[in-house]
Amino acid sequence: MTRSKDIYKRAVEVLPGGVSRNTVLRSPQPYATFGKGCVITDLDGVERIDCSNNMASLLHGHADPEIVDAVTEQLKRGTAFTMATEVEVDYAEHLCSRNDSFEQCRFVNSGTEAIMACLKASRAFTGRPMIAKAEGAYHGQYDYAEVSQTPSPETWGDVDSPKSVPVAHGTPQSALDDVVVIPFNDSKRAIAILDKHRGKLACVLLDLMPHRIGLRPANKDFVEEIREWTTHNDVLLVFDEVITFRSEYGGLQDQYDVSPDLTAMGKAIGGGFPVGAIAGRRDVMDVMNPNNSPLLFPHSGTFSANPITLTAGLTAMKKFDCDAVARLNALAERARSGIEDAIHEIGASACVTGAGSMFRIHMKKDIPMNFREAFLTEDENSRLKKLLDYLFDSGFLMINTCSAALSTPMTETEIDGLVDAVKKGLKKI
Repeated sequence: MTRSKDIYKRAVEVLPGGVSRNTVLRSPQPYATFGKGCVITDLDGVERIDCSNNMASLLHGHADPEIVDAVTEQLKRGTAFTMATEVEVDYAEHLCSRNDSFEQCRFVNSGTEAIMACLKASRAFTGRPMIAKAEGAYHGQYDYAEVSQTPSPETWGDVDSPKSVPVAHGTPQSALDDVVVIPFNDSKRAIAILDKHRGKLACVLLDLMPHRIGLRPANKDFVEEIREWTTHNDVLLVFDEVITFRSEYGGLQDQYDVSPDLTAMGKAIGGGFPVGAIAGRRDVMDVMNPNNSPLLFPHSGTFSANPITLTAGLTAMKKFDCDAVARLNALAERARSGIEDAIHEIGASACVTGAGSMFRIHMKKDIPMNFREAFLTEDENSRLKKLLDYLFDSGFLMINTCSAALSTPMTETEIDGLVDAVKKGLKKI
């Protein structure tokens, strides 16, 4: 890794830690130079099967020809204007057609921004300040949304009354005080906590398969009971589908008999470009309507709905039709089943979770139900890193939690190769 070493020496001088996002940091540090389909080639010429797909954002892998052609044509016409473009309407119509709960939508520039807009819209609609979220769930870098994203046994408090724990040093106490933390997949405890704050809550923010909690789908009764409570108490229900929208044609919520009031999206809907979107009930979305007087939530953004992103996103999502969704999900199920078989054959203390086109390997015997059960011990974390390093050296790039998000260029050949590498890695450690 001579060239990569040289670049990293330069990087640490101008970038904190040598990177702009912590999720890409490795030791030694590699640098991608080329991607085609499901394969990444690094600066030193090493090829790897990309099972990360830029943190689940690439449905069709790298340099998909249809997306490249569509974006290239739009680049010739311009990248951004202080005017709306037709593709904004085309894409909004397409997204709304994929899910009955999407009556209107707005485009932003990231999943974090989509969550921010959902929370602000909820406050504007209800006139209430507080939000509730599940312990351990990641919802981007917003003071309110990131509360209790990384609590530990020393800080998380009693399970019947989880503490609001900051992520970043210096987080205002006022932000912590406006966030109610509930346990995931425990409706009895969650509702008891929500009851204490019902008159001040604007919304309950819920990821149906939160990555940090364990990439395990929420129990249907948990989601249904939270929906019932929010409806009864005039509190909005917001789904975070930034990661999970790729799981079904209309998002992971298709697997539940529940409709949220708002949904935040991002990642995969951008076709490889930075994106976010908010969709939901017409009356709730109307708080952003600039024709209203008074305007309850003024909302804008310089690059929101830029035609490059929306052209790429619309092209990608049209390609990701029901047949493509089913095929990719079947590949992920093949991987999950194969890894489960390998775990049982070896007798490894491990398990696998996931749904749709994603899965995660845990160094735990039993599938975790919530963040506290998913929390890694020092030994589990050590073994997980060894497996990640083994897979990386074997030619497979995973998300750093040992998770995978598949792409449509993949075939059974890549999946079976990954399963075989996982099996060998588990034996080795």
